[in-house]
Amino acid sequence: MTEVEREARIAACTKQFREAGLPLFDEDFSASTNVFNRAAPLLVLVFAAEMFGAIKLDWSVWANLGAVAAGIAVLLLVGGMINRWRGRPWNSMPRHVGRVEQAAFVIVPALLPLIFGGQTRSAWVTAVGNLVLLLLIYAVLGYGLTSILGWVLRRLTRQLMTSFALLAKAVPLLLIFALLIFLTTEMWEVFNLIADADLIAVGVLFVGLGTAFLFARLPQEVRRIESEVSEAPTPLGKRQRRNVGLVLFTSQALQVLIVTLMVAAFFIVFGGIAVPEELVLRWTGLDEVDAVLRLDLLGEPFLISVELLKVTAGIAAFTGLYFAIAMLTDSTYREEFLDEVTGELRDVFRVREEYLRLRGADAPTDA
Repeated sequence: MTEVEREARIAACTKQFREAGLPLFDEDFSASTNVFNRAAPLLVLVFAAEMFGAIKLDWSVWANLGAVAAGIAVLLLVGGMINRWRGRPWNSMPRHVGRVEQAAFVIVPALLPLIFGGQTRSAWVTAVGNLVLLLLIYAVLGYGLTSILGWVLRRLTRQLMTSFALLAKAVPLLLIFALLIFLTTEMWEVFNLIADADLIAVGVLFVGLGTAFLFARLPQEVRRIESEVSEAPTPLGKRQRRNVGLVLFTSQALQVLIVTLMVAAFFIVFGGIAVPEELVLRWTGLDEVDAVLRLDLLGEPFLISVELLKVTAGIAAFTGLYFAIAMLTDSTYREEFLDEVTGELRDVFRVREEYLRLRGADAPTDA
């Protein structure tokens, strides 16, 4: 194989990694040259827009204009100094966004409101906001979230079929229990007396518990998959394992979401048919139902109310949490889910083995 053919094949392998949502399988991957440099135009735009942080509302127009001009001068001076230190023209777009550029992006705009007017809170908000933006960019581009979402959308139909099959196995017993509590006065009273903010907090709690459980199990599942499907002598690095874990988490979260939505849809339809308005009023103690949709189906009333949606949301959230736990603790569900995922990852690991042979790499880099 010629050098040109070798380089072309390596490029093809890295492209397959990106398409599979595993860009960190590329041993040459670097945040400064593969992540933040791609976001450099956005960072420069935000950096320039934050010159208005020098403005203070109780100042005069001329004072604020002077502060903005001084802010522009500070930002241009810092940007030019970094470019010259990197050996670039002072007004060039950075091709390498390393830690110095990242630190300047977080700190310098935050100094403007602090210098011009002593606006401490505004300075902290700017610094934290810029730091969050960098972390978000790294998550989206560095761990291939966009590629993972594309991968998820491409296999959405298969995910729906798998989720339906898992739902048919996991939920029947739970569904009987859910039906029993759905048709109880206490259930309707609790979810309709609770404030909307508290109801949202309960939903966030359930989602947080399910997410924490999935993340807690991911390292074990990643190691198991690596041992089953990888024959390469070079083990995965820490970042690469996190990348595989993110792919697993996205797939699992999608299936939990699908099951939760299926259960919610069932109880909305069931409640609209089986729970008439008089019963809703009796169970909730309200004087009037807050109707979302009223229909006559074959001469029978069909009512979807806010009260029904609240109860349905509670049951669906609980079912989703149960399913997230069952999918990784019950051997039957875990094997069925992991068999599908490992089957797809096996091809990517084979590409990695070829990629490592072509590069002659001895060990992955975590830098």
